[in-house]
Amino acid sequence: MRLTRADCFDPTGERFGIPTYPWRCAPDGYATRRQLRAAGLRPGGQPVAAQCLRPRRRRGPLVAYLYRVDRAMPVRPMTPGRWRALAKANAARRLCPGCGRDAGYVLPAALGICVPCAYPEGTSDGIAA
Repeated sequence: MRLTRADCFDPTGERFGIPTYPWRCAPDGYATRRQLRAAGLRPGGQPVAAQCLRPRRRRGPLVAYLYRVDRAMPVRPMTPGRWRALAKANAARRLCPGCGRDAGYVLPAALGICVPCAYPEGTSDGIAA
């Protein structure tokens, strides 16, 4: 059975267990994690209050979990220790294991090393001219 947009409307939660709304039709007072973060908030341990469903043909419906905005808490501020840890982690992502230098950019996951190490002697695409 294929899920249609009309099937996604279940504000009482009888069918899905929690209130369910069609994609982009959530009532005021609910927000996704990203929307909360953009407003400087976080869920703060509250359970999922509702969900939005978007029907898809091949892989099942796309789900967006919603949280109540009135129960959301402010985002915790970054401490100096967290800033140091973040800077250290980002520096490690720039360090080339091949030559040991800071590449100045995050190394591509497909290569695992910096571009000059991956393509030595001026070849730009890995194929010798």
